[in-house]
Amino acid sequence: MVILSPFSSRSKRDRRAISAAHAGRPAAARRRPGHRRSGHDHRQPLRHAPRAPASPPRPSVGEPAPKARWTAPPGAPCTAIPAGTVKQLVPGAKPGGSLLKTTDARRRTGCSWHALHGYDYRWLDVTYDIRPQGDSASGGGSEGDGREDDGGEPVPGLGDTATVSERVTTDDGQRTREAVVVVRVSNAVVTVTYSGSDFESGKAPDADVIREGALTAARTALKTLR
Repeated sequence: MVILSPFSSRSKRDRRAISAAHAGRPAAARRRPGHRRSGHDHRQPLRHAPRAPASPPRPSVGEPAPKARWTAPPGAPCTAIPAGTVKQLVPGAKPGGSLLKTTDARRRTGCSWHALHGYDYRWLDVTYDIRPQGDSASGGGSEGDGREDDGGEPVPGLGDTATVSERVTTDDGQRTREAVVVVRVSNAVVTVTYSGSDFESGKAPDADVIREGALTAARTALKTLR
């Protein structure tokens, strides 16, 4: 390759011919193997390397993590809802309920009640999730419920924070209404799921019935932590 300078004695015609031939070659072919261009190419705009994102602030050295209020969930979650409340919310269900399975009983426990009373079907789940020290309970939800950050409607005056969300589903013409309450207190999360169906009419229970039932169970279950 011939390097031309502005002071070359070649004619303008020769310089144009060489430049045209040079421009037609691929960029990789115009460079020698192993050659790296030094300095800044003033024909291209200056591009700065992207700046690395700032690191999140770290706690000061020696600053203790927030102390966890609870170290374990209730050992007998099926006693969280009194027999009278179970009879009211889930008519026909056994007051003792059924212990929910969990992979780590040192962190999560729960109980379930369900029954068909006449044509009315009701289902109630209560779960407790205790987060480790320094792990905020802002995530919400318990194992297997898929309720992280459920985005429900805020419920004032219940725990540190609480939300309630509702939905109606239809399966083979049968409508079911469900309400989920997620309550967060310090490093504990209490999740209540309450649902119902009317198999005679195929309709779902009134919204107020299921919503208020879920909130009643949540307020009652929260007392077990105290």
